[in-house]
Amino acid sequence: MTVNRVKRSNAQRLRDSLEDDIINGRRAPGERLDPETLGKEFQVSRTPIREAIQQLVASGLVTVSPKKGTFVAKVGVDQLIEMFEVMAELEGMCGRLAARRITAEELAALHEALERCEKAAKAGDTDEYYYENEGFHHCIYAASHNGFLANEARQLKQRLKPYRRLQLQVRHRMDTSLAEHREIVKAIEAGEAQAAEDALRQHVIIQGERFSDFVASVRTLSSATLTSTA
Repeated sequence: MTVNRVKRSNAQRLRDSLEDDIINGRRAPGERLDPETLGKEFQVSRTPIREAIQQLVASGLVTVSPKKGTFVAKVGVDQLIEMFEVMAELEGMCGRLAARRITAEELAALHEALERCEKAAKAGDTDEYYYENEGFHHCIYAASHNGFLANEARQLKQRLKPYRRLQLQVRHRMDTSLAEHREIVKAIEAGEAQAAEDALRQHVIIQGERFSDFVASVRTLSSATLTSTA
């Protein structure tokens, strides 16, 4: 089945490409990202480069040093795990409130978002699934009817974006994620607040086998980075 791809701007495509390069060790920590060089490499103007850099700064993958330039950052595994723990709690709260407050229109939008995730998973497209997955979670944030909570969840989710995309590349993770989505929708539709909270928390948090897989992936990338800079 053909998936209707989300139209992405030059800035989004550039950001995704740089994210992949950084988390896969092709751009090492401390490496300078020169706008002119990026413009020639990706055939884009300065505006999308600036937008992409701003988004990468927000996700913690790059840092900007006044008068020196933009450089690839290094994020430790411990800090990432702590951020995922907070993300899991925020998501759980959104799920609990959504189960109590979701409207018929919002529930219909959530079902549509789930269908788009299913199409992307069936096509085996992890990147497309990631973007549809984002829409799925944003539906739940909106249904919580708590603007402050929703904003905090969106900001942290954006910061963790590269590593959440990395998780989806783990074998069978996309199919597992989709199954978890179905359980989340089922709980929210039934108005089971605690079940929705628990399902969303477990969906996001990294523990057990997922923790081992995640740490192994990050360490592999770190080793690749060290090898490439040796």
